[in-house]
Amino acid sequence: MQIQQLRNATMIVSLGEHRLLVDPMLSDAGTMPGFKFIGGGRRNNPLVPLPEGTAKALATVTAVVVTHEHPDHFDPRGLRWTKKRGLPVWTNGIAAPHLRRKGLDVHELVDGALGLSVEVVRSRHGRGALGWLMGPVCGYFLAHPDEPSVYVIGDSVLTEAVLEAVERLRPDVIVAPAGAANMGLGGDILFSVDELVELTRRAPGEVVFNHLEALDHCPTTRSALRARMEAEGLGEKIHIPADGEVLAFGSAPAHSPARPRAAVAEPPGFQKWLTAKLAGT
Repeated sequence: MQIQQLRNATMIVSLGEHRLLVDPMLSDAGTMPGFKFIGGGRRNNPLVPLPEGTAKALATVTAVVVTHEHPDHFDPRGLRWTKKRGLPVWTNGIAAPHLRRKGLDVHELVDGALGLSVEVVRSRHGRGALGWLMGPVCGYFLAHPDEPSVYVIGDSVLTEAVLEAVERLRPDVIVAPAGAANMGLGGDILFSVDELVELTRRAPGEVVFNHLEALDHCPTTRSALRARMEAEGLGEKIHIPADGEVLAFGSAPAHSPARPRAAVAEPPGFQKWLTAKLAGT
């Protein structure tokens, strides 16, 4: 298995014959509005351009995977690119109906999809009223019989559901959003650094951190995060890739995962409609 970090949460995960583009935010630097609403520091997003070689990497993609529809995970340019390529889009049952209405070839990620063991794991994009307003979000556990398994948590804070999935599924690789995003009110909407430390301690394998240094509301830096992890004695368990960097993992699973559970059907809710309207999607 390989993971190529492109920018923010956008990456290419290579599993078997699949080259999965996860959460494509493909906009040019500075062409999206800022997400930091209170407390200063608001700047246009993304803060950085896509890395050199992105076009070549994107040409190899066989499918798109969307964790949720916030614009830093599936922006209008990413949507147009996906349509132009005619690629299938794999997502959860909450996002699928809305994405189909955009004219995309949408499929639900369920166990057996893409010839993989799959589980959709509910996440929590913040706490309290803000967490509710951010709408329902999910992560994905993906396991190929001949490759290490990966759990892409998606945007989340640390929850019992996430920790239970880590303990039960025992992913070889976890991908976690590490920017500690905060819009200036309502608290962090992604893992705090302390939560990342706990997650890493409880991870059975390696942990990859992304969602860093690309958006105005994500203050955590790569250097500060690495320093904290090394201070905690966790430096050898983690990867903090630069934009464009490719990480390669072993050719065989290190752990035997539990049988994935079926996703629980859940209606999107009013906040899904509201956040879509606010995001212009």
